[in-house]
Amino acid sequence: MVSLAFAVPAEAQIYSWRDASGHLVLSNKPREGATGEVKTYAVAGPSLFRTTARPIASSTEGQYEDLIREHARQNGVSPDLVRAVIRAESNFNPHAVSPKGAMGLMQLMPATARDLGVANPFRPAENIRGGVAYLARLLARYGQNVELALAAYNAGPGAVEKYGAVPPYRETQSYVRKITSTAPAAPLSSPPPPVIYKWVVEENGSISTRYSNVPPKGIHYQVVGRR
Repeated sequence: MVSLAFAVPAEAQIYSWRDASGHLVLSNKPREGATGEVKTYAVAGPSLFRTTARPIASSTEGQYEDLIREHARQNGVSPDLVRAVIRAESNFNPHAVSPKGAMGLMQLMPATARDLGVANPFRPAENIRGGVAYLARLLARYGQNVELALAAYNAGPGAVEKYGAVPPYRETQSYVRKITSTAPAAPLSSPPPPVIYKWVVEENGSISTRYSNVPPKGIHYQVVGRR
């Protein structure tokens, strides 16, 4: 799709008629030897038009802008980054389902959705809330390194920790490049609030609950709040 820009109109003439097959013909020159009805239209001269390859923002994308800004602000994440992730994940299709089972606008996996308290991943308000919270969790985990957080969002934290960098997977590397080229700096909208992690351990036959602002390694944990 292209957009058109107009300068001050100058008169030019467009002629129209139907050929022997009944097809509508448009031309900037009159038909020689024309008989019958020939319609003419005064329009801006062709030199006064210019085109651009920049796509016009879709109405589908715009209708989620308030949700994106609200949850980006609450989680201290750049709305530009959230917008770019949604575009790469689902192209703003709230009903999208990947071959692996990821769902909705931010393509949440079932286990991730449950952990984030997302009851209906196809409901935009829930999906964006959970997806932005998960993205903020990954940014905190990797010291606000956007590339590592995006790689973990795409391939999982285990893959990032295995290689200590963006994994050498073609899909993941392409995914990271695509998003960072759209939101290159991805500045935070505000300093991220510290995350509180909760997990359960068993020691000497007794079970205890632990809390920390640093996620434990190799143990299942929950995010229970922000200070």
